[in-house]
Amino acid sequence: MRRPLGSASADENEGKINLTPMLDVVFIMLIFFIVTATFVKETGLDVNQPDEDKPKTVDPDKKSIVVRITNRDRIIIAKRDVDWRSVRANIERLHAENPEAPVIIQPHPDSTTDAMIHIMDSARLAGVYNVSLAAAN
Repeated sequence: MRRPLGSASADENEGKINLTPMLDVVFIMLIFFIVTATFVKETGLDVNQPDEDKPKTVDPDKKSIVVRITNRDRIIIAKRDVDWRSVRANIERLHAENPEAPVIIQPHPDSTTDAMIHIMDSARLAGVYNVSLAAAN
């Protein structure tokens, strides 16, 4: 039996799937999700950068008041052991000798936070407000 010429092309079209309407629906859904998406503003820290790009020159006569805390919470100022009660007096004395000197605290990784807070409080009570923390060697 012979097939008519028009029926062979109709059978070929019946076997194929037209993907154009499906792609249209996918693009419409994509546009819908982009338009309705809520954009979350992530919170972060505001960083105040210095006005000058060049580093500030450090006066070689200006020495820091270095306070070290050992692993057993012993306090060392100017290479000598200091009692807890005399930390403020030692910082006041060194601050009187050099008023622009900052206090740098070097806590040992095994030291307690109480020792560091005590030194920070003593420095503030001594009138030194430039207190920094440094990593121990």
